[in-house]
Amino acid sequence: MDPKSVRYISECFVQPQYAPEESKQPFYLSPWDLAMFSVHYIQKGLLFTKPPPADEQENFIGGLLDRLKSSLSLTLVHFYPLSGRLSTRKEENPPTYLVFVDCNNSPGAKFIHAALDMTVSDILSPTYVPVVVQSFFDHDRALNHDGHTRPLLSIQVTELIDGVFIGCSLNHAIGDGTSFWNFFKAWSEIFQAHGNEACISQPPVHKRWFPDGYGPIINLPFTHQDEFVIRYEAPQLIERIFHFTSESIAKIKARANSEYNTKKISSFQSLSALVWRSITRVRRLPPETTTSCRLAINNRSRMEPPLSPDYFGNAIQTVRGIATAGELQEHDLGWAAWKLHEAVLNHTDKKVRGFVDEWLQSPFIYQLGQFFDPLSVMMGSSPRFNKYGNEFGLGKAVALRSGYANKFDGKVSSYPGREGGGSIDLEVCLPEASMHALESDGEFMASVSSSN
Repeated sequence: MDPKSVRYISECFVQPQYAPEESKQPFYLSPWDLAMFSVHYIQKGLLFTKPPPADEQENFIGGLLDRLKSSLSLTLVHFYPLSGRLSTRKEENPPTYLVFVDCNNSPGAKFIHAALDMTVSDILSPTYVPVVVQSFFDHDRALNHDGHTRPLLSIQVTELIDGVFIGCSLNHAIGDGTSFWNFFKAWSEIFQAHGNEACISQPPVHKRWFPDGYGPIINLPFTHQDEFVIRYEAPQLIERIFHFTSESIAKIKARANSEYNTKKISSFQSLSALVWRSITRVRRLPPETTTSCRLAINNRSRMEPPLSPDYFGNAIQTVRGIATAGELQEHDLGWAAWKLHEAVLNHTDKKVRGFVDEWLQSPFIYQLGQFFDPLSVMMGSSPRFNKYGNEFGLGKAVALRSGYANKFDGKVSSYPGREGGGSIDLEVCLPEASMHALESDGEFMASVSSSN
């Protein structure tokens, strides 16, 4: 066996420690959830170093696994939809296709123990993220609709020589990034409180949002999954993590605002504009080519009245700035950043409700291959999530990594930097030639503080 490949040691299923009453009923999905069936699971995880005594503790990993499973069982009481499976009811006349979560006929969430004969340094020191990191996650290439036969949540704990990686794969039709990290946080809190489930600081809100007059049952206009489930295979990409200190980001923001003579452009809009201009430049697109920069945007705070920040489900869309490749290079950073600022500013309650109303009139399912194009940039995830606040008796994580899921040419995921304080890590996915060109781009690399 290749020592550089992951060995699977054991797997089991974890049920909620007890079944809350509401878990006995079908759990219906909102338009935002249903549109996600043909994209991948969310795959994110944290890399920890083993505490020093662990070297001498023969059963260190056994004790850790037991505590992770018992705390997960308690966490699933609160996040009970994650212990279920998708189920579909079909009618032929008229054709209806109703998908919901069934928590009563499921073995629970999956829990995998694996091992790899590599060190933390082997994972973090290479310039590009090693491909083996994709093996730290279950549900490789699974689409959310596969949740009919696969667990909606799968945890994989991979033991390294001197570290532990806790990888989480969560069905994206059940929750978005906010939901994912709220779950992770609750699990960490219960773990650290030694099973005191009352310690959850942000209990999930499961009541799904529907516009007046709709829900909770929404029938899709399909007769078979093949009408909307389309498998996606990413082109050959390499991944690199670029680190930006809070000081570097402050300079980018000051530059963008100064160039556009405003004070309204945010740090993240400024950084996204830098990435958009830089990647477009190294792609050497013809000047008349239309390109865009999409930003994942949270609808919770934009609704009137706002949804709870603890709303568990999908409440995201994308907004985008559009410009030709020539315009991006003719104008300065501030001009591009203002395009993104306007896109965010215009994403109002009216826009959100308009999108949902249109979807309800003519439901569609997002397709990875069509939704994203190789001429554009997509900024996903968020540096606002407190990802490094999740500890499992192992201290603060040393790095955050993701799996194969939802990646394509121009996908950039933003994470908080480990040191906090407004620093940001960008996980950039590009074909090899474009990545090498970006690494030689003076404007971009002048703002990068470090990378790995």
